[in-house]
Amino acid sequence: MKIVVAGAGYAGTLAANRLAKKVPEAEITVINPRPDFIERVRLHQQIAGTGRVATPLAGMLREGIGTRLGAVTKVGDGSVVLDTGECTEFDHLVLAVGSTVSPLPGTVPVGTWEGAQRARARLSSIAPGSTVTVIGTGPTGIETAAEIADARPDLHIRLVGSRLAATFSDGARRRVRTGLERLKVSVLEDTVAAVSPCEKAEGADQVRLRSDPDRPLSSDLTLWAVLGTIPDLATRSGLEVDDRGRALIDPYLRSVSDPRIFVVGDCAAVPGSRAACQTAGPQGAHAADTLARLIRGREPRPYSMGYFGTGLTLGRHDGVIQLSRRDDSARRQYLAGRPAVVVKEAATLGAKYGSRTAAITWLSGAK
Repeated sequence: MKIVVAGAGYAGTLAANRLAKKVPEAEITVINPRPDFIERVRLHQQIAGTGRVATPLAGMLREGIGTRLGAVTKVGDGSVVLDTGECTEFDHLVLAVGSTVSPLPGTVPVGTWEGAQRARARLSSIAPGSTVTVIGTGPTGIETAAEIADARPDLHIRLVGSRLAATFSDGARRRVRTGLERLKVSVLEDTVAAVSPCEKAEGADQVRLRSDPDRPLSSDLTLWAVLGTIPDLATRSGLEVDDRGRALIDPYLRSVSDPRIFVVGDCAAVPGSRAACQTAGPQGAHAADTLARLIRGREPRPYSMGYFGTGLTLGRHDGVIQLSRRDDSARRQYLAGRPAVVVKEAATLGAKYGSRTAAITWLSGAK
């Protein structure tokens, strides 16, 4: 029996390792564009030079799991086609290709490994007193701006987006703003219309805001921290998708177009889910458990998962954890300061540990 896992992020790596434990007789192959497991939630540390986020897949996958370097360009009837032109057949497929970014021209995306590497190289070369603009006021943008400000206090850091920490409670949002002010990060709650080369300064950008497009802001480095674009692999492969391009799934995380295909992580249209390693781990584990049950002739169980909060760091010594109900709606309560940093670090380490060991537990969904 051949099982192919497309994607080696949190969901795909965990699914492969869990399947290797539960279906040891299967031939499992993980296909990934790069030879490393990337801790995507730490990319802001990679950019600022405060941490490293890549671990060789050989150190993340159980013995006996095969790997192939490449990107899946199409899923066919029992086979996948790679960008190398090669074709790999499967009896079952776990589609875990995640999400990507669609940056404005002139910006450097920070939500991918390749973009983070470019941002790190650019950041290391800019002079003291330069201005760095981070576009996106969600957790990715906030963490990126804060991490750079903490590591490079000689720079001017500007954070621009429609609403700061929009999913947080009012109290938690105020605490995030206070933490950014402590780091001297200026926050503009506005929408960026365009980014273009500055005519007066070589290598600099002009950032135009929708509220005042005739008065552009000067920026020596402009980073794009808005995530959520879904690769069009499912669409190109003829799988049914939602309006965002996420594959439609049944209650067991199987594609409604082909029950041989499980879809997990950011590319799966799971009702009530959001892009997060907190989401990816349980989905990868449930897909593996369900497939193992089906192979053994047992009935599958529907997927259910509840959230507990959203965490972000504000540099190395501060952070905010917004506590939530299981349906992911924000509570009034939140943690801040050093305790929040400890909780966020524990959750980040736990996500990687769970992917490597396939040992994971999670809350059931809201009743």
